[in-house]
Amino acid sequence: MLVVFLIILFPMCWNLVLSFQPIRLQDLAQISLLDFSRFSLDNYKEALDERFWSGLRITLIYSVLGTSLSIMMGLWASVIARSTFPGRNIFRSLLLFPYVAPLVSSAFIWRFMLDKHMGVVNVAVKSMGGQPMAWLTTRAIQICVFGIDFQFPIALTSLIIFEGWRYFPFAFLFILARMQAIPDELYEVAKVDGASPLQRFHFITLPQIKNTLSILFFLRFIWTFYKFDDIFLLNGGVAGADVLSIQIYRWFFARKNVGVAAAIGVLLAMLLIVLAMAFQRWTVSREDS
Repeated sequence: MLVVFLIILFPMCWNLVLSFQPIRLQDLAQISLLDFSRFSLDNYKEALDERFWSGLRITLIYSVLGTSLSIMMGLWASVIARSTFPGRNIFRSLLLFPYVAPLVSSAFIWRFMLDKHMGVVNVAVKSMGGQPMAWLTTRAIQICVFGIDFQFPIALTSLIIFEGWRYFPFAFLFILARMQAIPDELYEVAKVDGASPLQRFHFITLPQIKNTLSILFFLRFIWTFYKFDDIFLLNGGVAGADVLSIQIYRWFFARKNVGVAAAIGVLLAMLLIVLAMAFQRWTVSREDS
């Protein structure tokens, strides 16, 4: 209990106290945890500006799409790895590489791959007659689909693809473990009845792993919602990738405003608590039904 208090509860209380005080970075050493004389809501009023709501929208888009992509890639890899073929164990081991590789090296490799002048992605684009671009620092390009023009976000899409690639092995491990627990007799009976591979996947595999998928989505969504290091290492949160965690960093280190940074951190935690409570109620209602 003492360790939990020191590592979890005390920093939470300290951050909550800071969020109600007009404090700059140079004043941090003189702030007392029990000093309530300067409490106000000014930090929250300053934090809840247009940038916050824009960052919240970007964070939700990044979290939902990045989580969905990683789970879909993990599901696809699990379906392949469950089959029997020569070198299956080696194949399974190679699939874990994006998750076990150091994040710093992975991020810099991707930055080099997506570089406008030397990146292998732009080399492939040029070979197909396209124009190279800075994938991590281009906010959006205009695309026309069926006569409708819209702005397609390039930098944010690149970050979402990296998120899916980096964390799909986590989903792969969970899904594969659940799929291996499905009795083979179910698939054999379905084959005898003439079910196609797609029908076997839809009527046997998906119902068996749906609970695993829901838990995976919830866990990955929370971890992606406050993701900082991936975005910071890839493009620093520029070009339409100004998520809330990047805003906290900028308020703290660029603007030296500790109070507003702490206020955004409290708001971020409250959003995650609400999402966790909603997921818990949904899980309980499903179990009861």
